[in-house]
Amino acid sequence: MRGPHQVYGFLTTAPNAVVEPIHPKAMPVILMTDEERDIWMRAPWDEAKALQRPLPDDALRITMRGAEKEDRAAA
Repeated sequence: MRGPHQVYGFLTTAPNAVVEPIHPKAMPVILMTDEERDIWMRAPWDEAKALQRPLPDDALRITMRGAEKEDRAAA
């Protein structure tokens, strides 16, 4: 296919204590500052890979809980 493409990717890491009860396998890596984003985009991998870590537990909080997940494919 020719033309512009909208693509994305994301990097995961081990979950922190807030995410682990919800998703025990992984959580997305979240860059919180302009400096972190700049390092991720410009630094050599040896420096940037240090950003692949869970956020501190106090950096996230659950704001809403819903009902059990339902399998939309089965609906």
